[in-house]
Amino acid sequence: MKQILQNLKTGKVQLIEVPTPKIQAGHLLIQTAASLVSKGTEKMLLEFGKASWLNKARQQPDKVKQVIDKIKTDGLYSSLKAVKTKLENPLPLGYCNAGIVIGVGNGVSGFEVGQRVISNGYHAEVVSVPQNLCAKIPENVEFEQAAFTILGSIALQGVRLLKPEMGETIVVFGLGLVGLLSVQILKANGCNVIGIDYDQNKLNLAEQFGAHAIDATTGKDIVDRINYYTQDIGADGVLIAASAKSNDIVHNSAKMCRKRGRIILVGVIGLELNRADFYEKELTFQVSCSYGPGRYDHQYEQNGIDYPVGFVRWTEQRNFETVMGLLKDRKLDVDSLISYRFPIHEMSKAYDRVLTSENALGIILEYPGTKESVRFGSNIQNIEEIVQSRSNGTVKLAIIGAGNYTASTLLPTIKNMPRGPELISIASKSGVNAAVLGKKYGFNSFTSDIDDIFSNNEINTVIITTRHDSHSELAIKGIEAGKNVYCEKPLAINPSQLEEIEKTVNTHENPFIMVGFNRRFAPMVKKIKSLIAQVPAEKNFIYTINAGHIPADHWVHDPQVGGGRIIGEACHFVDLLLYLADSKIADMNSTFSKAGVSQYGLHDNGVINLYFENGSIGTIQYFVNGHKSYSKEKLEIFTEGKVLIFDNFRSLRGYGWKNFRKQSSWKQNKGHANSLQTFMDAISNKTSLPIPFSQSINVTRTMFQLLDRF
Repeated sequence: MKQILQNLKTGKVQLIEVPTPKIQAGHLLIQTAASLVSKGTEKMLLEFGKASWLNKARQQPDKVKQVIDKIKTDGLYSSLKAVKTKLENPLPLGYCNAGIVIGVGNGVSGFEVGQRVISNGYHAEVVSVPQNLCAKIPENVEFEQAAFTILGSIALQGVRLLKPEMGETIVVFGLGLVGLLSVQILKANGCNVIGIDYDQNKLNLAEQFGAHAIDATTGKDIVDRINYYTQDIGADGVLIAASAKSNDIVHNSAKMCRKRGRIILVGVIGLELNRADFYEKELTFQVSCSYGPGRYDHQYEQNGIDYPVGFVRWTEQRNFETVMGLLKDRKLDVDSLISYRFPIHEMSKAYDRVLTSENALGIILEYPGTKESVRFGSNIQNIEEIVQSRSNGTVKLAIIGAGNYTASTLLPTIKNMPRGPELISIASKSGVNAAVLGKKYGFNSFTSDIDDIFSNNEINTVIITTRHDSHSELAIKGIEAGKNVYCEKPLAINPSQLEEIEKTVNTHENPFIMVGFNRRFAPMVKKIKSLIAQVPAEKNFIYTINAGHIPADHWVHDPQVGGGRIIGEACHFVDLLLYLADSKIADMNSTFSKAGVSQYGLHDNGVINLYFENGSIGTIQYFVNGHKSYSKEKLEIFTEGKVLIFDNFRSLRGYGWKNFRKQSSWKQNKGHANSLQTFMDAISNKTSLPIPFSQSINVTRTMFQLLDRF
């Protein structure tokens, strides 16, 4: 199928062939009939993409500060590489979609195959959308009319926050699509509406919809005209749907309001507020969030957990349904808002209008003949020019998971390996990232159907980089399919998963599976290993992790998806101490702070103590409340009158060592390349696993025991 993607680094917008997404639990699979280009949002993205590096930085000062902090800890090379990768990640465009349901995932209720629905899906021939972000289309509403529902819900949410009463006078500042939809919703609510804009065509439409229009280009004072129209009472409320950098709009909005008036911001404007404007009139000001309650709530949008109607009357989905009702009853005229229609294969013309036509409003993308092109989870051959991967022909690789780690670390590492694998296939849930990375790195094919990987006899090796909850299941499938498996950490997120994978390994002959504990392969770690191997006495380790904060709603905190940061991330540090101590873990204990508890009840600040059979002791101090500019990892080793200080994979300093004082590097090397190369060389040379699987089991079981004891 075809989908529109943008490269944020260059601003280039392309229509590319990607695998059709598979049906997911809680989702609808929708064949698109029409989608609406959101001129405001998508124009902003296009202009950002085309901007220079300097202008991009000026637009995102907070991100620049993050990069500076990263440079201080990780070095210039690693930081710039991360920024480059982030900007090169494809950005799917569009969020106003209308089409037909062609697949219903497990757990979905209220929808059936064949129904016409709207969603916030992308500009693509087929989209997979969670059920709470979809709504049914009434029989008398056409697809292209229904495509306005999402923007209509943005307007409706702004109106709801304004709480207008019948007979009140409301000013709508900015008469783009959202502004003109707001005008109509306010008129349907029985309000007197005044629309303000600079474009005469938009002013004419506002008057057509029953508003009084004010041309802001006449030079006459806007506030005086509002006072004249309201007989010096002032507006009861102002809804700002404009996009501008100036602070004049919010200043004038305050001036034209009556005492205790309300101002709602839906658009994007300068927000340097004048206290006197608001203080003297006791004005209220509020920013509206997109489609309404539920927006950006993972539990609501992705997990389908609805808010009780008695407590949250208007969720984003119920706002969708309300807009549908207005369209059904002909209280919203969206036909007058359509400026252009283009078939999806002429999308370049549509985006040319976005950038060059100031008068353009609604731009509809049409999807003729998409039904015949649907191939569920299709494995698409990369028929474009392929960069041939260097290979000894022994390792024939597939990658499952095409997220940030795969794009920023894994594939660049594989590309530069001296004895690299043959790249057969790459899979991702939506298929988009798989298609982009598949073409960029020269995979033979890319897919959204993971089963394609396991059933492909040409593939003998699989790397798993998906979210944590799927690692054990995919590793088991790989072993059962006779593949060599490299699984990113953690191996499992609960004891039952660990038991299943251990059982699978024990019941198959010579399975080749390794967990991606890359730190033990870092060059400086190898140097540490060689130094302390000369000392027969026990070692004492103090490993400080400045992990940094992750928002409470991030998937890694979800015990059912990420398993929590201790299981998902701290396993790296336990494995490194296990490797350096060169001994099994005999006992352990842990203490975690009850401060800063996340919404999932996990405690991320804590200390882990490990006691090894050979007498060595390891302490891992894992903290999330430190400063970003401080080293993320610092390891101190004490043994027989000697000390090693290992700082963030960039420096190693020795005290008391006869032939070693210090070693440093201008960039980090956490061992990713050595880990992968060693794994693949072991396959080619038919040697033993670089990390004994028993050690990975020991580390994973230790993580569960630590949490049980806590």
